[in-house]
Amino acid sequence: MPAPVRLASVAATTSVQARPSAEPARPPRRGRAVTLAAVCYLLAALAVTLWLWRDPASRMVAGNPYDNDQFAWFLRYDATAFAHLRLPALVTTAMNAPQGVNVMWNTFMLLPGVLLAPVTLLAGPQSALTVLLTAGFAGSATAMFAVLRRWDVAAASATLGGAVYGFSPALVHSAIGHYDLQFAVFPPLIIDVGLRLALRRVGAVRGGLWLGLLVAGQLLISEELLLGTAIAGLVIIIVIVASRPRAVAGQLKTVAAGLGVAACVTAVVAGYPLWVQFFGPLNQHGTPFLPDYFKNDLSGFVVPSSFMLLHTAGSAAEALRYQGNLPEYLGYLGWPLLVVLAAAAIVCWRRLPVRATAVTWAVLAVFSLGGTLMFGGHEHPAIKLPWYWLQGLPVLGAALPDRFAILADGAAAALLAFAADAAVPAVAAFATRRRWRLAAGWRPAAVVMCCAVLAVLPIVPRPLPAAAVTPLPSGWPAVFGALRLPASASVLVVPLPMDTFTEPLRWQAETAEPGAIVGGYFMGPAWNGRAYIDGDGTPPAGVYLNALWLVSGRGLPKALAAAVPPSAYPGSKGYIAVKAVTDVKMRAQIAAWRVSAVVAVTTADSVLGRYLTAILGAPAAASGDVLGWRIRHGQLRSNS
Repeated sequence: MPAPVRLASVAATTSVQARPSAEPARPPRRGRAVTLAAVCYLLAALAVTLWLWRDPASRMVAGNPYDNDQFAWFLRYDATAFAHLRLPALVTTAMNAPQGVNVMWNTFMLLPGVLLAPVTLLAGPQSALTVLLTAGFAGSATAMFAVLRRWDVAAASATLGGAVYGFSPALVHSAIGHYDLQFAVFPPLIIDVGLRLALRRVGAVRGGLWLGLLVAGQLLISEELLLGTAIAGLVIIIVIVASRPRAVAGQLKTVAAGLGVAACVTAVVAGYPLWVQFFGPLNQHGTPFLPDYFKNDLSGFVVPSSFMLLHTAGSAAEALRYQGNLPEYLGYLGWPLLVVLAAAAIVCWRRLPVRATAVTWAVLAVFSLGGTLMFGGHEHPAIKLPWYWLQGLPVLGAALPDRFAILADGAAAALLAFAADAAVPAVAAFATRRRWRLAAGWRPAAVVMCCAVLAVLPIVPRPLPAAAVTPLPSGWPAVFGALRLPASASVLVVPLPMDTFTEPLRWQAETAEPGAIVGGYFMGPAWNGRAYIDGDGTPPAGVYLNALWLVSGRGLPKALAAAVPPSAYPGSKGYIAVKAVTDVKMRAQIAAWRVSAVVAVTTADSVLGRYLTAILGAPAAASGDVLGWRIRHGQLRSNS
């Protein structure tokens, strides 16, 4: 039986060391080291999220209110389904009534939502999101630290590697509303189990069980991050096979058996959700995003945004000009770290761990640049990159290439840790040959770590800027209490929720009222089955109501309601010309929505309030800034 490959910091010319097929018992101090590292990373995560913890129930990371509102809605939805024993609840009409939403095509994060259900129910969804964000930083760093220690990396190098991954610029920018991407705890663990399985450091059954559970867990958090993890793991395996073909040739049976067990476990845990996604109601195909739009700008690798501690006004302004906006500004690593990583890959190329992580980092970084090169905000369509030929393939075509930077940062962190470990004996040998005597207290390891820390200083984040979430309108609970609607009643809320009007989703998430809402912010199928943001889109009647709501907020007279161009409305990005909808068509659309009530966040003397009163009659409930009407569909049809 061939001996297993030991992926440790040894020269490629060293013969493969034999070791037992079973994984050795974990040293007693390793568990303590992971615990201590986890505590340190948690303190660092609390420092990064400091401004959010001043009021976790009502503060979010500034810069992306739309996705924040959507994630708050999904956490409330998960918690409600958990509390009422309705899991997995994969198709719902609580959003986009009466058609509904297939949540498997959306970022509803079932696993974190269920785990955080007590926090959501007791302290609100925004508090749960703040906990999730903090856990994402600390957990991702701890996972990388534990994996590096498992592969015999020294504690100091592993600590630095964990910090570089867990607090990488890619995860820091993902914290701007992309909670599913920022919680990157599972990818290092998945790759670790896959490598141990391939290198016979764990048995097929045990390794397959762990791999299946981790893959299923990641499926219920972010499928896109799982795709990047699979590609990263595949690249590492290819490098190992190319480097040590004889040593891994005898492992095919074990790998096949382990993958079979993993597939069975994944099918048991996540098979039904996947079936609902691809064969259930409201399934879809394609992607709603423009091809080759969300990709890293090559210059962005060395231009820090304002979210980094070390930045300039010029660099922050240049980062703001990135076409994908700051939540997708994932490529930055800083030139000092890029130089160190490149030098480490060249100098330590003969070491298998360095070679494997260096190739993986390079491949993922190139993938993150998309199909054609963009530099300094300018497209260079003549320069085609590898992703140009891959983006048309099934599954890969739905991925946003810039997000490969998250896994690229993980590979960079591991490369830095392995290289630092390799550099310590090299520095000691060099000092001995030169007969240098280091200053008292300075050992080779300290010299290497100081250089590594200096290289990562440009990517140290500052505390995330906070902004207040949209407050609950005065009178919202009172109006719903007065309307006395059934729990399953569908309600038309004005403003009608859509991609640029997500406030009603926030209010529904905070109060669980109403039980079902017309419209929403989601990914759904259009008439042709293709995926689009908000599915078939908002009908003209809904667009007109939102225009009236905006006009009411600006205090314009009723005569100007249909005349003001949509470009003048705040938050009206992507609008087409808004034309007045006849009363007959408005009543017909409200009837088609099959709602039990209409609730408008406005006052009776506003443009919107007077319009709805003319359409629906006097409101049945009014309190603060909220009006409510009960709807009798027979009356709507007769008026039409």
